[in-house]
Amino acid sequence: MIGRFNGGIISSDGGAVLLREVDRRTGISEGLARCFRDYRKADRIEHSVVSMIRQRVCGIALGYEDLNDHDRLRNDVVMAVLSEKDEPSGTDRMRKKDQGKPIAGKSTLNRLELTPEEANEKSRYKKIVADGAAIDELMVEVFIESYPCAPSEIVLDIDATDDPLHGHQEGRYFHGYYAEYCYLPLYIFCGEHLLCARLRPADKDPASGVLPELVRIVEQIRALWPEVRIIVRGDSGFCRDEIMRYCEHNPNLDYVLGLAKNSRLNKAIDTAMAEAQKLHQATQKPARVFKDFRYRTRKSWSYERRVVGKAEYLAKGGKSPLYRHLDPKRANRCTRALRRFLLCPWGDGKPDQRTTIGFVRRSDFDLLDAFQPTEALFFFVRLYPGSRAASGRAYGNRVSQCPMRYH
Repeated sequence: MIGRFNGGIISSDGGAVLLREVDRRTGISEGLARCFRDYRKADRIEHSVVSMIRQRVCGIALGYEDLNDHDRLRNDVVMAVLSEKDEPSGTDRMRKKDQGKPIAGKSTLNRLELTPEEANEKSRYKKIVADGAAIDELMVEVFIESYPCAPSEIVLDIDATDDPLHGHQEGRYFHGYYAEYCYLPLYIFCGEHLLCARLRPADKDPASGVLPELVRIVEQIRALWPEVRIIVRGDSGFCRDEIMRYCEHNPNLDYVLGLAKNSRLNKAIDTAMAEAQKLHQATQKPARVFKDFRYRTRKSWSYERRVVGKAEYLAKGGKSPLYRHLDPKRANRCTRALRRFLLCPWGDGKPDQRTTIGFVRRSDFDLLDAFQPTEALFFFVRLYPGSRAASGRAYGNRVSQCPMRYH
């Protein structure tokens, strides 16, 4: 065995060249660069905003998340190619000490990411200012441009998750659910497209700030797709009266939201739970029964709404209630169809984040499927009565495929 180290310029990041080609076709980096105001002197700029964005994005895609990594990546010829540098070897740099380092270092990238909004041409160091509103609009524009034509329906998934912290960062709080110090960022997805990402401290309610973001996204989508039906989907952390009222007062804007269990809800499905237990005893298999009823909280809701509760008796003998709140305006949507296509399980019994929505048919009414999630369920569904089928006819309504996210 002979080991030689004279292979010349070598990089392990060659696969990212494919990512560069994707970016060239979509123009996302160039669109993002237009969301920045650059107050630097043009004759002294070596790293354009679009070049630094490409460098940062490709670095994250390759696993180099920390800005410190770019002090070593500055010598990587492939990273220079990904950043669209004219001379990947870096021999054209102005200062002699920078020659051989074709791309930006950590300090330059830091100024790109952390320049305050009030910075201007008189600022001493940080002069590249991001326009947050423009970036928000771009994320929705990229989503809309991915469709060749307007879809009939889309589903917006709202979710909050943990961003663990390992130091004493500003806004650091301990979160009881995740049992760690973290941030609690808000995300809004449509399928694989990220429409909103908002960093928040962990001491906030999960629904904090959701309504303004939802209003902004819906208005931007409706400006180009005025007839599209939009379904808002989220877990019990987003079951808030102001969010539901906004959906209820806007045509073709529906919701399916989780509802946290309580003694009143559990009592409402006592008979359904007893029926599920009898089914389990007769079949020795997990059994579930759904119950559709009206419900209103004692203080937080302005009026009662439709709720579907799932009572399930498991093979191991455990009882498991689960609740979802449904939009009342499309009562012709059957409970089976809702649970089958909106709340399908994965192996551990929780709602499947990868499950897609399919056809909803009236022929599914009153049919019982014996295998479903491991938790009893109350869910809210507010779906507009956009189509009504004659009795005995199958009714189908296509809902665009999208992942589902629940804690």
